[in-house]
Amino acid sequence: MARLIGGIGTSHVPSIAAALDKGLRNTDEWKPFFDGYIPAQDWAAAAAPDIAVVIFNDHGNAFFLDRVPTLALGVAESYDPIDEGWGPRAVPSFQGAADFAWHLADQMVARHFDPLICRELQVDHGMQVPMELIFGRPAAWPVKVVPILVNTIQYPIPTPQRMWELGRVLRAAIESWPTDEKVVVLGTGGLSHQLQGARAGYINPAEDRKWIADIGPNPARYRDMTREDYVEVFGSEGAELIMWLVMRGAMDSQVKTLFRHYFAPASMTGAGMVLLENL
Repeated sequence: MARLIGGIGTSHVPSIAAALDKGLRNTDEWKPFFDGYIPAQDWAAAAAPDIAVVIFNDHGNAFFLDRVPTLALGVAESYDPIDEGWGPRAVPSFQGAADFAWHLADQMVARHFDPLICRELQVDHGMQVPMELIFGRPAAWPVKVVPILVNTIQYPIPTPQRMWELGRVLRAAIESWPTDEKVVVLGTGGLSHQLQGARAGYINPAEDRKWIADIGPNPARYRDMTREDYVEVFGSEGAELIMWLVMRGAMDSQVKTLFRHYFAPASMTGAGMVLLENL
């Protein structure tokens, strides 16, 4: 069977992409942020996963507000970077793990999840940034990908408990996939931020740091929070953190936190990463 070798939670802030594209990686402003990802990059190079399942939200690019699926699953052979308004970025296209994606689709439906199945899909910074942060910018990505898109943009978003259960379904799909492939799961989004309304500019570094520290060893609080709790604690856009619960739900109940990193602010956002392995 295939094997889940690790889970990574990470931000996908678009300004990270802009910093990389503008060659700002080693500037005083950005170096502390990017240096915090070096341990995860070293881990990925040594662990050499075959498939990366990436949970992220589209930002009005592949789907606009007139058609927003609660869940979408990519089953394509490849995924191109989408034009977010200033031309597609100079990152390679992503090769899809199409066979496994179809297996996952079947397992999701069998367990009462009903994703929109995407045979064609272009992906925005929600997927591009996490992949660059973990795998750099190679001539070709070293892993195949399976994108899972979650609506965290338009009311009503799914519940944290539902995302946790999706993680359990993902784990079952991995363990029933009859290959020796190694899989890493990336849950993306956040950390705390709010981009509009009376709290525009809001971040919560204290709760961000607690999240980074506790999502591995003590995830029950975050699994049991309501959607309203996420907005109150982490901001309206910080509610993206429910996507980390898919990653955490796929892992064992007890995990080892290998690395964690926090940086604020990255643009108007608390940002960071955690790398988990099963015990």
